[in-house]
Amino acid sequence: MPGSPTAGSRSIAPGLLLAGAGSIAFSGKAIIVKLAYRHGVDAVTLIMLRMLFALPLFLLLAWFAGRGKPPLTRRDWLALLGLGFSGYYLASFLDFAGLAYISASFERLILYLNPTLVLFLSWALLGRKVQARQLWALLISYAGVFVVFGQELHLQGSDVMLGAVLVFGSALSYALYLMYSGEEVRRLGALRLTGLATSVACVLCIAQFLVLRPISGLAELAQPVLWLSLLNATACTFAPVLMVMMAIERIGAPLAAQTGMIGPMSTILMGVLILGEPFTPWVAAGTLLVMGGVWLLSRWR
Repeated sequence: MPGSPTAGSRSIAPGLLLAGAGSIAFSGKAIIVKLAYRHGVDAVTLIMLRMLFALPLFLLLAWFAGRGKPPLTRRDWLALLGLGFSGYYLASFLDFAGLAYISASFERLILYLNPTLVLFLSWALLGRKVQARQLWALLISYAGVFVVFGQELHLQGSDVMLGAVLVFGSALSYALYLMYSGEEVRRLGALRLTGLATSVACVLCIAQFLVLRPISGLAELAQPVLWLSLLNATACTFAPVLMVMMAIERIGAPLAAQTGMIGPMSTILMGVLILGEPFTPWVAAGTLLVMGGVWLLSRWR
């Protein structure tokens, strides 16, 4: 029957599957980075390889999404440069650098604080009001992060502080991108903006490598690093971008975001099964607090 609960469930099922698959694929990025670090590669080289392999795909996406659209203005290019730098270059580099010092599970929990940072920046930079109950949601989320931080500090030592600061900087940089990308999304469309801004970031990452590292060093890389980077660029970078965008078209951004809550859980599960990271009551409690706080924040907006 049209309009019955069963029919409605079937109609949103493809969107939910796409959002869930995209969230899990995004979560795999941290696992791949941690595996690559076992072969002695550094963050500058690793992110360059990821972006080198991803660049043709995002250029193709930008071309496809821009067919029949007006050409970019000088203002558009300046906006894309800023958004690409903040949302994809700086956020990605800080994230990769931080993963050298903390577990994949802890990294995902810090990145999951992104909605709380958007709320804070909206208050600090745009003067938007924050409700008392939203502050409670923030406190719950950050309490969860500190719970897991305490365990990480105990298990991995003082470098955890550096890793946490780097990944938090990544989340902050991406929050700035989300805040200021709204107008460009309306002007260019989400797919075209993503393709172009990510292409800018790819070029910046490649240029950074050429300035800081000798090209001859690539010949000394372990073969698994190249394969892991290719997997990261395709399955954990380009594919999830498309899946999440397609999910948003089918079920809307709010439901797609709620489905994305499986991301931290999938990272923790893969961290335990693939990397051998410990899963303790402290990790479980911290994860529940972070996810609960973000869920409450989404409900109380």
